[in-house]
Amino acid sequence: MAEKIKAVFLDRDGVLNKEMGDYVCRLEDFHVLDNFDALKQLQDRGYMLLVATNQGGLAKGWYTETELGKMHAHLKQVYQEHGVEITDFFYCPHHPNFTGDCDCRKPKPGLLFQGIEKYNIDPSKSYFIGDRERDVEAGTAAGVKGILIDSDQPISTVLDLIA
Repeated sequence: MAEKIKAVFLDRDGVLNKEMGDYVCRLEDFHVLDNFDALKQLQDRGYMLLVATNQGGLAKGWYTETELGKMHAHLKQVYQEHGVEITDFFYCPHHPNFTGDCDCRKPKPGLLFQGIEKYNIDPSKSYFIGDRERDVEAGTAAGVKGILIDSDQPISTVLDLIA
């Protein structure tokens, strides 16, 4: 059996790109934050980097899966240019007022469970960095240690919390 790997899950808005209020709906409004060195350090320590993000704007019809794909491709490319590999993106396209209940919208742990299963991740050696209490709750529910930061706070300020 393959050895389980360790990962850092990252919320998107306010962690990897600038928090813009409600939803980032267009690529033009998508501003990547400079967390390149911090994420490179985590990668060099053997952590796989994964994104877990609620995208309720999809359910509201504010943007399309195609536009979301462009934003994620852009994010992945900008980080790649700085030597950082974001392995995958997990997102919840639902919103309770529009699509009803689901098991993937944070604070539920569904997105993290998807990543854990797909990549054979050991939750006990993994972390979730987010700027909302719901991110920490989702991490805890998935057996992953949650780290709460302020929106747009540099990830470098919490590196010492990661083994």
